[in-house]
Amino acid sequence: MNNPTSTVFQEKQSLLTSLLSLVKLNPALGFFALFTILWFIAPPTGLTVQAWHLFIIFLGTIFAIIAKVLPMGALCVLAITFCTMTKTLTINQALSGFSSHIVWLTFLAFLLARGFIKTGLGSRIAYYFVYFMGKSTLGLAYGLVTTEFVLAPFVPSNTARGAGILFPIVTALNQEYGSSPKEGTQRKMGAYLMKLCYQTNVVTSAMFLTAMAGNPLIASLGTKLGVDMSWTNWCFAALVPGLINLMILPLVLFKLYPPETRETPAAPQFAQKKLEEMGKLKSQEWVMLGTFGILLTLWIIGGHFEISATTAAFLGLAILLSTGVLDWDDILKEHNAWHTFIWLAVFLTMSNFLTEFGMIAWFSNHVQTAVSPYHWIISLGIISLVYYYSHYMFASMAAHIGSMFGAFAMVAITAGSPPFVAVMLLAVFSSLCAGITHYGTGTAPVYFGANYITLKDWWRLGAIISLLDIVVWATVGPLWWKIIGFW
Repeated sequence: MNNPTSTVFQEKQSLLTSLLSLVKLNPALGFFALFTILWFIAPPTGLTVQAWHLFIIFLGTIFAIIAKVLPMGALCVLAITFCTMTKTLTINQALSGFSSHIVWLTFLAFLLARGFIKTGLGSRIAYYFVYFMGKSTLGLAYGLVTTEFVLAPFVPSNTARGAGILFPIVTALNQEYGSSPKEGTQRKMGAYLMKLCYQTNVVTSAMFLTAMAGNPLIASLGTKLGVDMSWTNWCFAALVPGLINLMILPLVLFKLYPPETRETPAAPQFAQKKLEEMGKLKSQEWVMLGTFGILLTLWIIGGHFEISATTAAFLGLAILLSTGVLDWDDILKEHNAWHTFIWLAVFLTMSNFLTEFGMIAWFSNHVQTAVSPYHWIISLGIISLVYYYSHYMFASMAAHIGSMFGAFAMVAITAGSPPFVAVMLLAVFSSLCAGITHYGTGTAPVYFGANYITLKDWWRLGAIISLLDIVVWATVGPLWWKIIGFW
C-alpha cells in the first residue's frame, strides 16, 4: 500500500515544481499563482488574517520588483489596488503614505537636484576640484571623491549624482589621457577611476539623509523604533566614519587595482579649459549657490526654530521657481522624482501597517529566539552581515530597505542592541551593500557598462572593499556615536 503521508508530500512537491516551472516560463503568471495559493493558506499562529494578507501583497511586490515584471512604480500601484480591493487596507489607509513629510522631502530633494544639473553648477564644482587636486592620479581621485561628498547632501538620487554629474567628467578625463577599453588601455587610469567613483557613490549615499532616495524610508522606520533620525543626527553620526572611509578608499583601491598612469599634469589644464568654456558664474548659478547655503543652514539648525527639513526643502524649491532657475516644465519632466514619490509612499504605507498589524513584532520574536543565546554585539554582527550580503539578491537599494530593514532593525533591538546603534548601522549598510555587484543600484550599470572593468574584477574588488567598509563603520561608527552621546 502507498504511504498516505508520502503521497501527500509527493503531490506538494509536484505542485511546487510546477509553480517554479511556471515562474521560469512567465514570471508574472507564476508569481500570481504562487501568491494566490499563499493567500488562501491559514496564517501562522500569532498573526491575523489581515496581517498575513498584507504580508503576501508586500512580499509579492518585492519578488515582482526583483524579477522586473513591471517598473517599480507600476507594481506599487498594483499593490495599492490589491490592498484596497481585498479590503486588506481601507482607501484612506492605503493612501496615507502620500501625506508623509518623509515622502515629500525626498520628492522635493529630487527637484532641487535638478537645479544643480540644469545650471551646470554641479559640473563646475567638479572641475574646480579637478583643477586644484588633479596633478596626479591619486590627487585626481581625491578631487572626484570630494566632489561626490560636497554634492551628496543636495542630490538625493545617487544615480543622478554619480551617473549624471560625475560619470561624464570621468569619461572625458579618461579620453584626455588615452585610457579606453576600445584601445586596450583601460588600466592606464580609467579602470581605477571608474571603480573608485562607483564605490565612493555608495559611501556618500550612506552619509546624509538626503543623499539616497531610500534613506528617508529608513528614517521613518527608525522613528517608529524610537530613534530620532533627523537630518542633523544622521549627518553628525555618519560624518566621522564616512570621512575616514572616503580618505582610505582611494589608497586601498590604488593598491588593489593600481593605475598605470600615476601623474596627470594635464588634468588641471583640462579642467581649466572646461571652466573657461563655462565662463563666469551665471546669475542662476549664484541663485543655486545661495539656495544651497540656505538649505544647509536650515537642515542643520532649523529644528531649533521649528522649521522641519521638509519645510526647508519647500522653501528651496519656491526660491528656484520664483527666480526662474527651474520652471514648471522642469518639475513635470523630473521623472525620477515622480517615480520615487509613488514607490516610496507605497512602501512606507505597507511597512507602517505591517508594523501596526503585528507582523514585524511577530517576525522579530521568532528571530530573537534564534539569536537570544548570544551577546547583543554578536547578535547585531550576525544580523548586520546577513542584511549586508543579502543585497546580492537585490538590484535596488529601495527594494532591499523596504523588504528587510524594519524587521532586521527590530530584531537587533529586541536582542539587546542599543536602538541607535542598530538602526544607524543597518541604515549605512543599506547603501554600502550596493557596492558588491554590478547591479546593486542604478549607478552600477552605468560605470560597469563603460567596459573598463571585467565582471570578475568588479565582483572581486566589490567583495574586498565591502570588508573595508564594514570594518570602518562597525568599529569607528559605534565608538563615535558613543562619544557624541547617541547611545
